[in-house]
Amino acid sequence: MTDASAPRLDTDPRHPSLTFRRAGVGDHARVVSVIGPWWERQDADRLALLLPRLFFQHFADTSTVVDDEHGELAGFLIGFRSASRPEVAYIHFVGVRPDQRRTGLARTLYERFFEAMRASGCQRVEAITGPPNVRSQDFHRAMGFDATGDTVIDGVRAWRDYDGPGEHRVAFTRPL
Repeated sequence: MTDASAPRLDTDPRHPSLTFRRAGVGDHARVVSVIGPWWERQDADRLALLLPRLFFQHFADTSTVVDDEHGELAGFLIGFRSASRPEVAYIHFVGVRPDQRRTGLARTLYERFFEAMRASGCQRVEAITGPPNVRSQDFHRAMGFDATGDTVIDGVRAWRDYDGPGEHRVAFTRPL
């Protein structure tokens, strides 16, 4: 008999030295601790607040943690299927360790999420990023997302005050 709460381990032929598994509550501190070093932003503490423990408690089945051959965190994707709009999935936060960037790991995380959400009946995936985050915007467009917004902020289409006063966001949507 297997433990249903045990993380499901698997590999991906595109990344043979990495292990992909379901996220768990024990991963929260580990993931939050890399936000500063991986993002190299002065507001990394504020950014880490966007990823509270509840995501690892309530959306573990649809979120993925990737470990390298030494057991070190190589990447993660925190996403879920909308409870209010079950045809929509949402990617909340994704990170790839700097030395793993440009290896296709982020693409693989997204594609695996798309596949799982499509299998669960979702028809669309949504995500957001900030107007200054051009690298994220470029990545989402390359993954087939369309950007939306109600105004132009920092030269890009974005939603003014999306997450509160001064918290503008570029919203992305992609059919599955």
